[in-house]
Amino acid sequence: MEWIMVASLVLIGLTLIVVEIIFVPGTTLVGVVGFVFMLVGVGLSFRYFGNSGGWMTAGVSVLAAGLALYFSFKAGVWERFSLKTTIDSKVNEGLVESIAAGTEGVALSALRPSGKAELDEKTYEVRTMGNYLEAGTRIRVMQILANQIIVEPLT
Repeated sequence: MEWIMVASLVLIGLTLIVVEIIFVPGTTLVGVVGFVFMLVGVGLSFRYFGNSGGWMTAGVSVLAAGLALYFSFKAGVWERFSLKTTIDSKVNEGLVESIAAGTEGVALSALRPSGKAELDEKTYEVRTMGNYLEAGTRIRVMQILANQIIVEPLT
């Protein structure tokens, strides 16, 4: 019965350490709990099986942890979780040419100071000069700067 408890603690600890490294990196709580489980399992093996059994359990645990980590990294688990594409577009890129100063529209979202607006039946990302405008406010384009549309409220 003792060997089942020791093996269970070591396996649970090893599983938690692998989960920490592969699935929830940076949290450290899962890894620390796994390390504690492994230490308790090895400690109990010293208590139940003496020095030789304890050192054998410790060696097997370290070897199993090393092999588990090696094969989990070799299996390419990181490849499934890593981002492989980049976004190189800009806001309103290529759309600003169709809008001119003086064009009127309506704010679709709150402009604090930036947000979305509808101008000439198209949606654009717009910016105010610092004013906060509520959604539904009628606006007018003041100027266009490098893919940035500056608007003001209609009074």
